[in-house]
Amino acid sequence: MEKAKVLFVSQEITPYLPESEMSKIGRHLPQGIQESGKEIRTFMPRFGSINERRNQLHEVIRLSGMNLIINDTDNPLIIKVASIQAARMQVYFIDNEDYFHRKFTFTDADGKEFDDNDERSIFFARGVLETTKKLRWAPDIVHCHGWFTSLAPLYLKKAMNEDPHFINSKVIYSVYDNEFDETWAENYKEKLKLDGITDSDLEQLSPPNYINLTKLAISMSDGIIQGSEKINPDIEKFIKDSKKPFLGYQQEESYIAAYNDFYDKMID
Repeated sequence: MEKAKVLFVSQEITPYLPESEMSKIGRHLPQGIQESGKEIRTFMPRFGSINERRNQLHEVIRLSGMNLIINDTDNPLIIKVASIQAARMQVYFIDNEDYFHRKFTFTDADGKEFDDNDERSIFFARGVLETTKKLRWAPDIVHCHGWFTSLAPLYLKKAMNEDPHFINSKVIYSVYDNEFDETWAENYKEKLKLDGITDSDLEQLSPPNYINLTKLAISMSDGIIQGSEKINPDIEKFIKDSKKPFLGYQQEESYIAAYNDFYDKMID
């Protein structure tokens, strides 16, 4: 029997970013799932705080070179890769000079959120999916971690739902306690549109803030996992009301097996 394939779309992975609840899951979950017999691919943004030399990132020329148009601007997509030797796994990085070559991840030195975080999230989600197609790799499960990945479920269900790479993919969204504060500009909805996405698909994004973006990701996903012990109560209620397959918060020592079982149920 062919191995099941799991695509991990992660906002944070340690050791590339500091240790956090999410970055540790981003690091250890793919390894655990690979060791349980599934095939994996893992993506994260190439934030400017990542030391390329120390982490031995290098560009994958055959995957780079696409342009993604956002807000009528051509944005070159650069793909880099690094290996975590101890885990026998590779991590692919989505890179772009304008969006990612800055010292910090989401906020500047004074803690102010970057004005273009909305476009950066669009670029990342689209970059991951276009690169997965270029790899000619069709995942059974796409597991998204963190708000920065929250457009991937929308693109998979509305813009790429007939693409042979994703036609059978089940989308799982993990909700964490990692909110952003700003409300993005209304034209965010126009910026993120692709063929197949209608205004009614985006009604949830009024206004485009953390809670509504998370609700959109939940409504476009096939299954939901609670990644943090405590999450926003409004989102918790939305998950419950959605009646989608749900896996509650799991302790560190047992979550890999629980997630793996959840994947198997989603694929069956």
